[in-house]
Amino acid sequence: MKRSYRAGLSTAAVVEAALAIIDEQGADALTLAAVAQRTGVAAPSLYKHVGSLAELRTLVGARVLEEMTGRFTRAVIGRSGDEAVEVLMREYRGYVTAHPARYAAVPADALHDARTAEAGQRLLEVFLAVLRGYGLTDSDAVHATRCVRAVVHGFASIEASGGFGLPEDLDETYARLVRMTVASLPH
Repeated sequence: MKRSYRAGLSTAAVVEAALAIIDEQGADALTLAAVAQRTGVAAPSLYKHVGSLAELRTLVGARVLEEMTGRFTRAVIGRSGDEAVEVLMREYRGYVTAHPARYAAVPADALHDARTAEAGQRLLEVFLAVLRGYGLTDSDAVHATRCVRAVVHGFASIEASGGFGLPEDLDETYARLVRMTVASLPH
């Protein structure tokens, strides 16, 4: 059985194995040795598919960006205005809380790394498309995107790390935050 898996090993399979390790054990557990063990190959065999652990981490970050883009796009298609922003913010939070270790693998500035720029641009386009419903373009759309991202990233990251210890309902807090964010957009 290992033999057939080795024959099918590809860069995509290596990235999938890395994601499984991250999901199960966290980003710090990602090593080439761990991926080799998971895929049933010797560590040097991975170099046919990835040049280094740093390259693998970049490929993982790009893959997560693509996953987020697909999820967010499916959620907002056919929606506009406040509804689109609300759904986008809920989906973003949902992704972060369901996959906190994967989300942590996303580079902070994907647009300025040639290896993740394309995936980062596609995710950015989802935000820009949603914000066009408010007449936001160019710099105004970039500023609004940053604001929405900062709000969701901050809340969801704190939530995923267990940082909200008070008993009040987190969904209610987030709903209020979404309403505040939507109200800040031009109407």
